[in-house]
Amino acid sequence: MDYFEKLETTQTDLSWNIPEQKQGTVNIIGGNSQNFRTEVKIAEYLNSNYPIEILNVVLPDALKVKLPPLPNLVFLKSTDSGSFADEKELRTIIGRADFSLILGDLSKNSVTNKAISGACDSAEKPLLITRDAVDLITENTSDHMLMNEKLIFFASLPQLQKLLRAVYYPKMLLMSQSLIQVAEVLHKFTLSYPVNLITLHEGQILIAKNGLVRAISLEKSGYSPMMFWSGDLAAKILALNLYNPYQFIDATTNAIMVNN
Repeated sequence: MDYFEKLETTQTDLSWNIPEQKQGTVNIIGGNSQNFRTEVKIAEYLNSNYPIEILNVVLPDALKVKLPPLPNLVFLKSTDSGSFADEKELRTIIGRADFSLILGDLSKNSVTNKAISGACDSAEKPLLITRDAVDLITENTSDHMLMNEKLIFFASLPQLQKLLRAVYYPKMLLMSQSLIQVAEVLHKFTLSYPVNLITLHEGQILIAKNGLVRAISLEKSGYSPMMFWSGDLAAKILALNLYNPYQFIDATTNAIMVNN
C-alpha cells in the first residue's frame, strides 16, 4: 500500500520556516449570541504564538452589545437566533484573508446553514472547517463543494461518514473498520475529491490528500482525545499551512508532532 504511511517521527521540521516578521491575514470565524469564548481563546493562542499580521475574530453582529469595539473584531449580519445570516458577507471576508478557520459554535438553522455552506462552496482561499461547523455544512454538502481543493475538514470519523453519505459516495466509513480499511476509503475518496481531510481513528490521527494517507499516533502527538477537538490543534494546523502552502501533509504533520 504505497498510499499509506504510518509515521513514528517527523521527517521534515517545517517550524524553522515560520517568518520572523509578522505577515498574513487570518480569520477565526464562529460563535453565536450565547457562545463565543472558543473563538476569542483561539485568536489569543494564535496571536501569542505566531507572527500573524492581521488576525480577525469574525462574529455575528448579535454580539455587538456584549463586546467592546476592538479593531480585530469583525461583526457580520446575524439571524434572529444570533448566528451568521449572510453568505455574501462571509464569502467577502474569507476572500480577503490568506487563511480562515471556521471553528463552529453555530446556531442550527437553515439560514446559517445556507450562509456557511455557500461561503465554503465558493471559497478561493484556504479554509479549515472543524467542530460543529462540519455538521452544519454536511447538511448542504454537494459534489461541487467537495471539488474545492481549498477546503480542509478537521472532522471526527462519524462526521466524515455523514459527509461521504451526503454525496452518495459508494464506500462507507464505519467505526468498526480497521485502521487500514479506513485509510483505504480516505485514499479513494481524496482521489475522487481534492478536499483535505484530518480525522482520528483507533488512536491514530489520519491526514489525507490526493490519495495519500498518513497516520500519526495520538499518543506521540502529545494531545489527549479531548485536547484534539478543542480548537488549539486546528489553529496550529492553520498556522503551519499558512507559512508552508502546498505542503499540506507535511505542514499538518509538523503542527501535530513538533514542539508539543
